[in-house]
Amino acid sequence: MGTDWGPVVVAVVLFILLSPGLLFQLPARARVVEFGNMYTSGIAILVHAILYFCIFTILTIAIGIHIRVN
Repeated sequence: MGTDWGPVVVAVVLFILLSPGLLFQLPARARVVEFGNMYTSGIAILVHAILYFCIFTILTIAIGIHIRVN
């Protein structure tokens, strides 16, 4: 029996990419989307959390990404 590292890798990569303000912020302060502003708000955190959950669920359950280590 091996360990399935697929969900762990997907979670870490998505957490890095979807951190509000790192690459983009949706919704932003002045516009709908701002890139690389390094600021955040409560609404942006909520939107990014919903995006994170949806993309994580699609990649791990619907597509079924698996990385097996023995």
